[in-house]
Amino acid sequence: MSEVPNSSNRWRRFGEWDSRPLRQDLFAAENPEAGFSVFRSPHDPAPSLTVEGGRVTGMDGKAAGDFDIIDAFIAAHHIDPAMAAVAMAMDPGEIARKLVDINVPRQELEALARGLTPARLAEVVGRLSALEIAFAYSKMRQRQTPGNQAHVTNAKDDPLQLAADSATAVALGFDEIETTMRVASNGWANALACTVGAAVGRGGVLFQCSIEEAEELQIGLAGLASYAETVSVYGTERAFIDGDDTPWSKALLTAAYASRGIKARCTSGAAAELLMGFHEQRSLLYLEARCLCLQRAMGVQGTQNGGIDGAPLTASMAGGVRELMAENLIAVWLGLECASGNDTRTSESEIRVGAKITPYLLAGSDLICSGFGSVKKYDNSFNASLFNGEEIEDYLVLQRDFETDGGLTPVDEDQVLGLRVRAVEALAAVMDELGLGKVPRERIMSVVFASGSQETESFTAGEVTPISAAIKERGITAVDVVRALAARGYTEEAENLLLMLRQRISGDYLQTSAIVRDGRVISAVNDPNDYHGPGTGYRMPEARWQAVQGIRNVLTRDRVLAVEDIGEAGESDWLLPRGEAVRGTAPHEVVIGVSPGFGRQLHRTTAGHRLEEVVAALVGGIEAGGGTARIVRMLHTADTSFLGLAAARLSGSGYGIGIQAKGTTVLHQADRMPHLNVELFSNAPLTGLDHYWALGHNAALYTHGEAPEPVVVPVQGEALGARFHVRVALLYAIETALTDPAATPVELDYRPPAGADRSDRP
Repeated sequence: MSEVPNSSNRWRRFGEWDSRPLRQDLFAAENPEAGFSVFRSPHDPAPSLTVEGGRVTGMDGKAAGDFDIIDAFIAAHHIDPAMAAVAMAMDPGEIARKLVDINVPRQELEALARGLTPARLAEVVGRLSALEIAFAYSKMRQRQTPGNQAHVTNAKDDPLQLAADSATAVALGFDEIETTMRVASNGWANALACTVGAAVGRGGVLFQCSIEEAEELQIGLAGLASYAETVSVYGTERAFIDGDDTPWSKALLTAAYASRGIKARCTSGAAAELLMGFHEQRSLLYLEARCLCLQRAMGVQGTQNGGIDGAPLTASMAGGVRELMAENLIAVWLGLECASGNDTRTSESEIRVGAKITPYLLAGSDLICSGFGSVKKYDNSFNASLFNGEEIEDYLVLQRDFETDGGLTPVDEDQVLGLRVRAVEALAAVMDELGLGKVPRERIMSVVFASGSQETESFTAGEVTPISAAIKERGITAVDVVRALAARGYTEEAENLLLMLRQRISGDYLQTSAIVRDGRVISAVNDPNDYHGPGTGYRMPEARWQAVQGIRNVLTRDRVLAVEDIGEAGESDWLLPRGEAVRGTAPHEVVIGVSPGFGRQLHRTTAGHRLEEVVAALVGGIEAGGGTARIVRMLHTADTSFLGLAAARLSGSGYGIGIQAKGTTVLHQADRMPHLNVELFSNAPLTGLDHYWALGHNAALYTHGEAPEPVVVPVQGEALGARFHVRVALLYAIETALTDPAATPVELDYRPPAGADRSDRP
């Protein structure tokens, strides 16, 4: 073994760790003075409440005369004085236990929350472990059926790609679609494109165009958006004032949205105040508890929280991810719809990303992500989400792994292409009908197959700006889009968009946690979460469970047979039975014991080598080492070790090779215990023909009394079980079905096919 120079006085594993994505993450130390405290800061107030004459006169350590604008709004509109007398007198540990007690109904706990101050709410959830928070969340979330939300954006603000990607997101099952733009003036074009794309395939998908609030309201009034969540609230007075806002102005804005049939939720989340510099040395959880009490006081139906833009900063702190879960729990405890964050990439580590989403998959959420990046990371104008287009299939498999509904459904390749073509052509037709421009065919086709904007030859951001300006200046509305779709023959899409406009009039989707499924609004009103222990709450209907299972790479016996190029009666013509095998006498004989299905129903190893090539390599190696080869089919077993041992006991030299059709191979000696082999190739997918030749060569050398260096198949840490074990299990089932414990070994006449290589190998 050669010497490896040690360039530094350091264990080399640290250098290996340095190259992993995790090392790009930075972590923050606890520092309450600088605002870096998660669950508790020494500057947080102690929970307290005084009520005189039905009016709050003191709260969380402050007298009414010292209230800031947030305290005043919470005291006036959140605190229920009658409930406060009961709730604030309860031991916080008792309330925490009620949250995880399946015998205490959600409604009772919601009523209690209306009498608790922000400091008490934070204190209670701070007593729960991450597991307990997830469990309590599963009980307290508002709507029973989980949902999800997608980001649909691109780096060019290309309306054609937006339409295609919106239709794809709809096919994947997202209940809401959110867009934003690289150039603010392109907002109207983005909204039009996503509105058309979201109407392709199914109706009822809610859509938001995230832009400056006044502009967003105008887009909503035009019917080109059906929900909004850009109403940001903060946990300190200075953060509010810095944005020229107050709780009253935010309440007025949410009322304006709702009065026009636009579903609205607020946005808040841990570390927002810390990023703005107005943290008042308070803990993240306490500040977020204030935000959430404020939102309930405003009367808004829901919230987007769980860190949001501040999630990476929160996750950098010890216990930060647990805090993000805790603030989501407070949201649903207060009776709010919860779009539970998971919309910002909190880590470069895929392990941390997967771990962060897991509690939400297990517990369910009104909207598990308030922005799953359905597009590629570089196209996500919100910045990369926790999950993005590159990882959609990973997420789909997680749903299947846990038998849990994450709101998404696997899609078929042909289905997606058809929808993308339909969406882009529909948008081109609308643009032409409304006089917004003609779209060349080559632009349409460049988008249909593209994974992202770097592959398209379509609109640039600058080309979109005048189109967007024309939509706004001409006052084009969703009704105009419905007419244009219908005029050009896109009747189904016109009906789907009209469905959403009708919903605007009825206002049903303004209810708490409302989404539209199959043309029907489901919400906390008609689909309340009734979890109260095993066998209750949301369970995937059988049809939904079957759909969730429909991911790619699912193997069946028939698919294995097809992939492996195996015929049901594909008996080889190069291994012909000659009768019962007997023990040999030649001193340098090596018997190759093949499995029952070898060359009969199975013809390739898991590495893809044809079995005649593998046998040629083994025989060639044996002969090059001065031995003679004999081939015997074992029918009493398909186990590699027993194949090898049986072969060795039939061999004149006492050495034999056992090999399964999938390629797993053992070199055995007649006097050894069954699993105490001489050499073993356990990782068949990595085993090459050179390895088989070398094993045969070694086998012959052993018969001459030599002790050659064992053949080692290199492994680089591949997850071979994940890659191959499904196929291996199905192949082995085929093998074992052919076994007969009473059958005797069969001598085989080996007739090498033309071109089979038996020459020396390096």
